[in-house]
Amino acid sequence: MPDQRHEPPEVARLRRRIDALDRRIVRLLNQRAELGREVGRAKAAAGRGRVRDDDREREVLLRVAMANDGPLPQADLLGIYRRLVATTRRLESADRRAARASRGRLGPD
Repeated sequence: MPDQRHEPPEVARLRRRIDALDRRIVRLLNQRAELGREVGRAKAAAGRGRVRDDDREREVLLRVAMANDGPLPQADLLGIYRRLVATTRRLESADRRAARASRGRLGPD
């Protein structure tokens, strides 16, 4: 870790703000992932077999693109969101596998 004692006060202040913002971003990303898992459980309960919803994913990316005022380049921001959507999809798939395994052990619902 770099020696922060020789850091200009303004740099230290800005970095503290970045650190605080990073903590908020992590909380928000986890909240978003949990909501995605809830959607997955609701879809499974409604009998929707597919985890992936291409139309919804396009809708999310379009909304994100429209909300972007920069300075993040559009392609980079969309890449972050594609990764976020894919990660949420993997969580949903894992939840479905766990639910199927649980039903297998406990018998049919």
